[in-house]
Amino acid sequence: MRFSSKTVGLASAVITVLIWTGFIVIARASASRGLLPLDIALARILGASSILLPWAWWLMRSARQAGEKVGSLGGLSPLPLAPTVQAGVLGGLLYAVLAYTGFFFAPASHASVLLPGSLPLWTTLLAWLVLREQVSSARALGLGFIVLGDVLVGGASLLMAFDGGEVWKGDLLFMTAACCWAGYSITVRRHGLDAVRATMAITAFAFVSFVPVYLTLIGLGLLPTHLMQVPWTEILFQAVFQGVGSVVISGITFTQMVRHYGPVRSTMITALVPGLSALGAVWFLGEPMHWNLLAGLALVTSGILFGVRQAKKPAAAPAPLSTGSQP
Repeated sequence: MRFSSKTVGLASAVITVLIWTGFIVIARASASRGLLPLDIALARILGASSILLPWAWWLMRSARQAGEKVGSLGGLSPLPLAPTVQAGVLGGLLYAVLAYTGFFFAPASHASVLLPGSLPLWTTLLAWLVLREQVSSARALGLGFIVLGDVLVGGASLLMAFDGGEVWKGDLLFMTAACCWAGYSITVRRHGLDAVRATMAITAFAFVSFVPVYLTLIGLGLLPTHLMQVPWTEILFQAVFQGVGSVVISGITFTQMVRHYGPVRSTMITALVPGLSALGAVWFLGEPMHWNLLAGLALVTSGILFGVRQAKKPAAAPAPLSTGSQP
């Protein structure tokens, strides 16, 4: 059975929103359960790699048997080296490391506003710079709301830094992580990457560049780790949710959404994520909801919704590099 492009785009948007919402709440909860940020990043990469790397090897088997030179990174990535590195650095490595580290400084309610909330801002700027997409006055107004919301949240924590607070560090990390993910979405659009292969490529890059280096450094005692101090079930949970859920499933659906709606409109469709994850932080984690967070959340959500209402359907994305299995 073949589904229409509209159905695939809508389903991808719904799944992405649900997983991103859970990602924020669970990542903050994980910050107090024993594992360090790089430990969680390691579990994420290993969990995703356990599925995507064998899948990528199987996907390229016929070309290898025919004697063709396919992929890169020793056959682990199905894409050429240049797009693999570009997408892998932004979407496979930096986003995870920056975001997980941010949760150790700032609450989930801040991430609710600054991670999905600043995505439209960064994506619009990068789309304008790289893809030469025009920014309408209506969209600019929506982005203005988002900037005001981000300032209300991040600005308050920055002022607290003078009293010795560290929440601002997490806020800055969240904003930088969002910028990295926006750069990944632009890379997907610019190269016309197939959703399956793009997700495989960023996972392969993270596996090759991060795993051996991190394990070597903790083996030499140069980096701290809590991998040996937590139950194996905690590591397994992180590998399944952060790796299989947040990378494999969410990576597929987000990339499909980018290809259907375009990078700017795709990030604006995630308007429900800030509100749902903020409510989840209050309900499940017992976090307080101060006036500046409520005001920032309202401004960011309004800005995203305004952008969705005003955004025009983009022109069709470039043809994918391959029409192989879904990532």
